[in-house]
Amino acid sequence: MRNADILRKGFLVLLGLLFSSALWAHGGAAGTDTDQCKFELEKDHWIHYTAYQPKAYPAEEFCGNLPDLDTAIQLVFDYQDERYRKRAIEFEVTKEPEGKRVFFQAAEKHKSGTVVLNLPEGVSEVGKYLIHITLLQDSGERLDAHMSFQAGKGQPTSKGSIGLYLLVLIGLIYAAYLSNAGVKAKIDDILGKLKQF
Repeated sequence: MRNADILRKGFLVLLGLLFSSALWAHGGAAGTDTDQCKFELEKDHWIHYTAYQPKAYPAEEFCGNLPDLDTAIQLVFDYQDERYRKRAIEFEVTKEPEGKRVFFQAAEKHKSGTVVLNLPEGVSEVGKYLIHITLLQDSGERLDAHMSFQAGKGQPTSKGSIGLYLLVLIGLIYAAYLSNAGVKAKIDDILGKLKQF
């Protein structure tokens, strides 16, 4: 097999990995054990969370860091346990460390399993915010969970952007390999040495 064929196949494998949803999902790892965007309300019972800034970043999903202030925020919660759909859940967002309330939604049931909270003005101060989720039990007991996020830290570099930069870099190397004899000789030399291992 020629070195150009090996390089071409390697490029296609890398290209496939870059666009693999399984690789990029929840930070490149599967399952709730590694999912950074979740709340544990009770042992082994989770609510998944995703944040959006649809006006400023229409195609981006966020978790712990929201880049902009004073732009609409959507917080989306998906129940990963059917039983939560039958119970009322209350949501509150506070600015920390002061504990100043910036959003509140009274307890209600969400039978679809998805809750979308809209903060049309976003948040106005740079810093840490805390999402409080309170599950109201039939017995009257309240279960609380908390998750923090940072706001106003500037434009993000998303995983998709990093993948795109990597793809462009690989494409440039491949183009140089095909068009420059010196680059081709060096890459062929490196591939030859790798074959020896």
